Amino acid sequence: MIELRRLRAFVTVVEEGNITRAAARLHIQQPPLTRLLQGLEEELGVKLLQRLPRGVRTTEAGSVLFNEARTLLTRAENLSEAVRRAARGEQGHLAIGFTSSAALHPFVPNLLRRYRDILPGITTLLEEAGSGELMEALVDERLDVAFVRSPVSGIPGLLIEPVLLEPMLIALPVGHRLAIDSSEKVPLAELTHEPLILYRRPAGQGLYDAILAACHRAGFSPRIVQEAPRLPATLNLVGAGLGLSIVPASMRRLGGDGIVFRSIAEEAQLSAPLYLALRENRQSPLITRLRQLVAETVNSL
Repeated sequence: MIELRRLRAFVTVVEEGNITRAAARLHIQQPPLTRLLQGLEEELGVKLLQRLPRGVRTTEAGSVLFNEARTLLTRAENLSEAVRRAARGEQGHLAIGFTSSAALHPFVPNLLRRYRDILPGITTLLEEAGSGELMEALVDERLDVAFVRSPVSGIPGLLIEPVLLEPMLIALPVGHRLAIDSSEKVPLAELTHEPLILYRRPAGQGLYDAILAACHRAGFSPRIVQEAPRLPATLNLVGAGLGLSIVPASMRRLGGDGIVFRSIAEEAQLSAPLYLALRENRQSPLITRLRQLVAETVNSL
């Protein structure tokens, strides 16, 4: 294994064409530099330099080594910097998961944009799935972090950190009696006899349970007529006139023909939280930097 210090000494001598000048550039005495060169020649078993009256020049073998050594030294310097960037959380790979509703909140695209701009050395893998699937991927170490709607607890080795809250809205088909006046907030009890469309509990456990709990506080059990596999699918069913739904406010960004959104009265105490889920044993500089950016992005909203 050739020592990098010998290669660096050799390259410097060739670039300077003179051992004395090379020694001054390397900040060492001439005799130690000469010994480094001799050691390199002995190690390779070939003559690398020809001594001239006013300097040195490479042999054929020395020319080959010079070109290869410069490339190797450049890569070694880049490797050192890459390792330092990784230690600072500025380089590496991150697998990020998110639910479909989380992706629609301005926070998530803003965070990813800031992440790309501030840390261009990070490559990211993005995966969209339900909260349950994302948790499984975290446990199996297929994901590093995930943005979920459910404060899933009791999973060994996982941390769940609150990120933000957003209001929930009622999604109604155009022409519905509650869609006519959008100036007033709707008491949740107004939905007592209405057909309700929700997303399946395994896909959106946190929001599903929160909606049911809010309805029970309002004095009724919701009449669920349809369950959809994902939040966006519920809006399609609402637009088709099959019922109403209660969705995070960010779902309004999807629009949709034939849909009207109404705000819910505050006494319902109904909101859509967003959480950051990660593994306890994955506290790398990369994850630490992401958590810092999460806080900064939330504060900028």
